[in-house]
Amino acid sequence: MLQRIQTVWIFLAILGAIFLFVTGQDFSVFGTTPFMSISCVVLILFGFISILSYKDRKRQIMLNKISIFINALLLGLLAYWLLTLSGGIDFPEKGIEPVFPLLSIVCLVIANIYIRKDERLVKSVDRLR
Repeated sequence: MLQRIQTVWIFLAILGAIFLFVTGQDFSVFGTTPFMSISCVVLILFGFISILSYKDRKRQIMLNKISIFINALLLGLLAYWLLTLSGGIDFPEKGIEPVFPLLSIVCLVIANIYIRKDERLVKSVDRLR
């Protein structure tokens, strides 16, 4: 069922990845490699696969854990990038890019809580049959 609360939380995490894709175009730690764009596309794909695999809750939890790990890596890279960023003419102020992976991590953790709650509910109903 797509109308569950964890679907909303996963969709909010996808929106965080989309916003990071849009705002993180000036990110360059590895030179000309589009690391931010590739990882945002992977996060968006994992999010949609997680939403569409609503019947397999273990797969949803696994995909969300992988997305949390990727978001944590992005958060660390963005923090490193902001700490080494100079305040010159090209970058007059520091961005809000690290906020989006942090919000995505929070949304995915909340989604995993609700997925586990559904899993416990299904197991308890199976015991009664």
